[in-house]
Amino acid sequence: MRKEYDFSKSRKSPYAAKLKKQITLRLDEEAIEYFKSISQDVGIPYQSLINLYLRECAASNRKLNLQWK
Repeated sequence: MRKEYDFSKSRKSPYAAKLKKQITLRLDEEAIEYFKSISQDVGIPYQSLINLYLRECAASNRKLNLQWK
């Protein structure tokens, strides 16, 4: 290893804008269990799986069909 490093030509990470933000989200048990069961099958943590699904919904402008009774 070098004793000193030159960071004068360094630049900001292009991935810094894609950092995740921690939030609190209330989900019902059925939804959590659904994603946990899928996560075991595919080997992806369930929180990452939920994030991937929500990102896909946002990218395709998917809208919910809500009807109040």
